[in-house]
Amino acid sequence: MDTEVQVIESVSTGSAGLDAILAGGYAPNRVHLIEGAPGTGKTTLALQFLRDGVRKGERGLYITLSETRDELLQVAGTHGWSLDGIDIFELIPPELSLDPSQAQSVLYASDLELGETVRMVLDEVERTRPARIVFDSLSEIRLLAQGAMRYRRQVLALKHFFAQHGSTVLFLDDLTSSENDVDLHSLVHGVIRLEQLAIQYGAERRRVRVYKMRARRFRGGYHDYVIRRGGLEIFPRLVAAEHHRDYHDGSVESGVPELDAILGGGLDRGTATLILGPSGAGKSTLALQYLSAGMERGEKALIVAFDETARIFARRTKGLGFDTERHIRQGTLRIAQVDPAELSPGELSGMVRDAVDKDEVRLVLLDSLSGYQHAMVNEQHLLLQMHEMLTYLNQQGVVTIMVLAQHGLVGPMQTTIDLTYVSDTVLLLRYFEAGGRIRRALSVLKKRTGAHEATIRELKISSHGVQVGDPLDEFQGVLTGVPEFLGENAKLLHTGRDER
Repeated sequence: MDTEVQVIESVSTGSAGLDAILAGGYAPNRVHLIEGAPGTGKTTLALQFLRDGVRKGERGLYITLSETRDELLQVAGTHGWSLDGIDIFELIPPELSLDPSQAQSVLYASDLELGETVRMVLDEVERTRPARIVFDSLSEIRLLAQGAMRYRRQVLALKHFFAQHGSTVLFLDDLTSSENDVDLHSLVHGVIRLEQLAIQYGAERRRVRVYKMRARRFRGGYHDYVIRRGGLEIFPRLVAAEHHRDYHDGSVESGVPELDAILGGGLDRGTATLILGPSGAGKSTLALQYLSAGMERGEKALIVAFDETARIFARRTKGLGFDTERHIRQGTLRIAQVDPAELSPGELSGMVRDAVDKDEVRLVLLDSLSGYQHAMVNEQHLLLQMHEMLTYLNQQGVVTIMVLAQHGLVGPMQTTIDLTYVSDTVLLLRYFEAGGRIRRALSVLKKRTGAHEATIRELKISSHGVQVGDPLDEFQGVLTGVPEFLGENAKLLHTGRDER
């Protein structure tokens, strides 16, 4: 939509996420079309709409031609809902009725069948006078009409009838129409489509799109959603430009002076840091050093763990001298263990937003982006999604740390995706061999917000945490993994049995 229209009144959909997408909700006293194949959650979304009306003292009517009352009660029961206050009108067309008095013994005409069915609907609306109506589904009316033009005329007549009674109406359609059917989008005030996508591995992905909503600036495009106990949880697509917060500039220190020195004082607030390196080089430990120092100052942190369970993470970090369990008990740390095969990108961004907006989290660790990449459909979407999320976090003053594993252990390294351009700071870890031992090297390749050291320093990880040594200025070729010693006295850190 090109012009901005001031919305005066809205009828809540019963879903906070869909209300946000629709800039408030459905238009009052209008007919809206909810499309979707079977299994996409149309009935659940419709019941959420009616239950929201009950909470506000509005009478609701569910007209069903495709599901029985018992089936609707069962759907509600799986969500822990009561349908008290909602009238359920189980409509059985005359030609489908087993009641002999309803059967047509002499005349069998589709005109009469459709007319009687619609008359039953009109009579029930006149009797109950509901403020909210769900009509489930148009597919049955389409079959009774036996023709696209007659079907369109009947839907138009229903629309005008409902408008005269001041009802906000949802038409449900399971998209079983043929290609020759006349499009109904022009008849209704708004069109919302629910989709379900099967991927090669993992749970199906669901998404919603608003095709039209007259006189309203809605948020277009696709938005992820999941069906859980309690209804549809919809995650509006994150638009970073809509979220700004004032925050104090400054740096977050790690508690290790040498580490902060190489970064020019620490990690700046409102920036994103990418830590690159091979497996086991200490990427997560380095990130945790900054989170731990922040939590000791009373700041809240979120760790999104793709690659290990929360229990293993707590056990591993305890061996490195970090008491993560204490921070979890105190409420300064939350570890969100996620499965990339089950997580949608919208659900991830919703999780991060809730932590920042509601829990006042100011330190976020994504460990690792390799797992996040597996949750995405393709690389292009990953970059766009990550760009929006990082921009949002930066505008909230959050310090974001991302971990990305590179292929290989020594020598040339590669990554499956390049995220350095969306990162404000890039740290590189490498293994190198010296004196018959495997050692680690740390360097800062980029920092947009200030100066940093151009040196390469040795990194040691032990049960006492992180230790950073002097610059390796007597070595050449450290980043290749095959260094050449050029000096006389190698200033390397002492190695011990507790080194990790």
